[in-house]
Amino acid sequence: MAEPKWLKDMDKDQYLKEDFDAQGKSRYTVADLTKNDPDWLDKAAEKTHAATGDDYVKLDSGLLTVNQINWMLRNTIGELTFVDDNNQFLWYNRPVDPNAKMKAKRVPAQVGNTMGEVHPDVRDVIPEAKKVVHALRTKEGGHDTVYMPVPTGNLKQLVLHYYKRVEDDEGNYAGIYEWVQDLYPLVKYFCETTGQKLVVDPDATTGATYRRNSAPDAKTGASTKAAAAAEEAKAVEPDTATGASHN
Repeated sequence: MAEPKWLKDMDKDQYLKEDFDAQGKSRYTVADLTKNDPDWLDKAAEKTHAATGDDYVKLDSGLLTVNQINWMLRNTIGELTFVDDNNQFLWYNRPVDPNAKMKAKRVPAQVGNTMGEVHPDVRDVIPEAKKVVHALRTKEGGHDTVYMPVPTGNLKQLVLHYYKRVEDDEGNYAGIYEWVQDLYPLVKYFCETTGQKLVVDPDATTGATYRRNSAPDAKTGASTKAAAAAEEAKAVEPDTATGASHN
């Protein structure tokens, strides 16, 4: 994912110290439960006597039942997740459609997992995730948000990962919520209703890498282009058994 310069320049030795095993304790950590237990949600709810169903919840600007909160959040545009200040994954807005393909896939059994368990230990995924978490935990350079557009291989898919520092009433770090959304349908609707269009800015000093990795007619994402090229080359190689082409 593309990241801003201030994030790239962070001290690696510092952000890699983020505890993705969530061994610490948050003010709201449910004690004496195994964090990566697939049944963590049910066990934690039972242990804390959590409100459910038609129980009312008084919020700072309203009164809703748990059901109403669930329905609203499940129908909110985009994918939302929340991780607490102890790097424990606590919630996501599960799609209404059980067959929906999420851009940042999550499943109910992951709720309660540590950040280390949620993120695959491949390439630089965990170090990059630690960088974002540490940046927002420490409010690096005064920043409390991180925007990361994801090259999808198609400029008609403008997928954005937005990370927001969450604070308590005293301004202390309480965790991060992430919002993932394909912005293209919104941009397309805006352009159609206002008679405008998207064009490349010849004077732009940013975005070249994103555009290079995302062509309007591309069929694969940037990370799979090399593999696709290899497959294409293989498809036209002579069949060693028959001497015939695969095409």
